[in-house]
Amino acid sequence: MQALGLGATIGILGDGQLGRMLSQAASRLGFKVVIFGPDAESPAAQVSLASKVAAYTDEAVLARLAERCDVITFEFENVPASSLDYLVGLGATVAPSSKALRITQDRVLEKSFAREQGIGTVDFRAIDSLEDFQAAVAELGPPSLLKTRREGYDGKGQVWIKSADDIAAAFDSLNGRPSILEARADFTQEISVVAARGWDGAVSTFPIGENHHVGGILSTTLAPAQIAAATVAEAHAIARKVLEGLDYVGVLAVELFVLPTGKVLLNEIAPRVHNSGHWTQDGCLCDQFEQHIRAVAGWPLGDSSARCTVEMTNLLGADILDWRRLSAEARARLYVYGKDFSVKEGPRPGRKMGHINRIKS
Repeated sequence: MQALGLGATIGILGDGQLGRMLSQAASRLGFKVVIFGPDAESPAAQVSLASKVAAYTDEAVLARLAERCDVITFEFENVPASSLDYLVGLGATVAPSSKALRITQDRVLEKSFAREQGIGTVDFRAIDSLEDFQAAVAELGPPSLLKTRREGYDGKGQVWIKSADDIAAAFDSLNGRPSILEARADFTQEISVVAARGWDGAVSTFPIGENHHVGGILSTTLAPAQIAAATVAEAHAIARKVLEGLDYVGVLAVELFVLPTGKVLLNEIAPRVHNSGHWTQDGCLCDQFEQHIRAVAGWPLGDSSARCTVEMTNLLGADILDWRRLSAEARARLYVYGKDFSVKEGPRPGRKMGHINRIKS
């Protein structure tokens, strides 16, 4: 693809905080941004040139987006892959591709793809019926983790199976949706690597982040992580295999388990900028949001090396109400997503309202 010139228009499917930060990065580079999503007062629409409010499957609005935009991307993986196909059919340039989205939307396809690329994962089984589930638990044994194949994030759509007695209730809790049973990983660390690939095949990886979750939701990321050089090299190699195997254009994140032996297993692939990459906004000259815009626009990839150590902390629910104290912290930078909430009831517990980056060194 020929690089977009200044003033070109980028369309973003998705209107949440990731779309907001992508739009801000694009604007700084001289691009115009049109947001497509269901929320008229969305975080992304607040900071963008224009927004189209509609369902992601609305073909008439998709057609108008295709006419207006020079390239179209997305900010989260629950956008229908069929919408990307429709845009491409109209002659739009779309990145990442619908192929990459389809594979990463389905946990069974995702792990199967990883293994095809020679990337290790936990053992797993596809679950389409109660009988499948019973057989899978017998093979993998408890404890094991039942997840929906599609959607579900921040611990949603997941149930731990601690004994065979949990099978019936767990299956019912997911309403019979197609699922995956994953063997437990006895890991010592959870890490992630955020990486980018351009239209020309150039690849750039950010330093590794060490992640800590609470209740299934990412709480903090420390980067660059203090891990063995061999682990860093393996994680970067895995990210490159994923990018090249998917023929991917843009930024993605690969979440990984580090085992006591030092071996690394792939947990999940996020086909987008990622929560664990927010530290790059203050830790790197080119952060993950600018890198994604550069990649899809056909620009050279930016410098992704770390210039300091950063601890990123998510601000969930009522955490954001402490904004006065947080904004006064030395060597820290506060990011607020602009999400509305009831003054009486406060933000919904667990909802991502912002984050803070603390410079550690």
